[in-house]
Amino acid sequence: MSAITKHESNALALPESEMLRVLESSLYPGAQADSIRLVLSYCKASGLDPMQKPVHIVPMWDSKRGAMRDVVMPGIGMYRTQAARSGECAGVSEPEFGPDVSEKIAGQDVTYPQWCRVTVKRLLPSGLVVDFTAKEFWRENYAVKGGKDKSIAPNAMWSKRPYGQIAKCAEAQALRKAFPEIGSQPVAEEMEGKAMRDDMDARQVEEVALDDETLAAWKSAASGGTESSLAFWKAMGKEKRAMATEGQKIDVAAIAKMADENVIDADVIPLSQEVQS
Repeated sequence: MSAITKHESNALALPESEMLRVLESSLYPGAQADSIRLVLSYCKASGLDPMQKPVHIVPMWDSKRGAMRDVVMPGIGMYRTQAARSGECAGVSEPEFGPDVSEKIAGQDVTYPQWCRVTVKRLLPSGLVVDFTAKEFWRENYAVKGGKDKSIAPNAMWSKRPYGQIAKCAEAQALRKAFPEIGSQPVAEEMEGKAMRDDMDARQVEEVALDDETLAAWKSAASGGTESSLAFWKAMGKEKRAMATEGQKIDVAAIAKMADENVIDADVIPLSQEVQS
């Protein structure tokens, strides 16, 4: 297995102060100076040209601080570059998408591909070409709305580009499988718009779901019927309601339906919509 070759960049020869000014005004407007310095260090260590933006500064919601925070991470372009430099990348397939799924997520109509599959071919020293395939599911990857507008609905990028975003996730995973030496960190395209958990590092995303205790109490209330379930939902508070997943809402609705023997459409019941405080 050949090592990933490092390439020197003429841009890195510029004085750091000048490079910081250029990057801040062109590629990373609004980013913290310390974040841009980290980008430069990353590029120097990997022999990458910072002017090609192989590394991204991704604003992520830090729930512990209650504010956005800059997180430096590689872009998918960096993985592509390093795989190409190895001299062993024998091609990347066009993304293959699964069937379309249309549903309402937190009151928002969404259509997305169920999954995306991408294959990266690697030429081994023996001359054998091996396929490394990654199949990623949209539901397991999409980024939710964070910050003050916290919701389980997809954020602006995943709403606008449901195919493009999941295709990048599948390709990044396939590149990591084929070329593990390029790194295991998720790329910026996978993490943009996602949130950091208090007890996890920047590579992991916040799991949005009601805690077991609250869910059990809600199900108990639903056993008294729809009216009782709705009363608990309203009393739960806006923050808790935003954490409830569609699956949890549908489960509770089914309990309430059995309790009051009404036929309820899970797509239109009040439990699947935001209730004003």
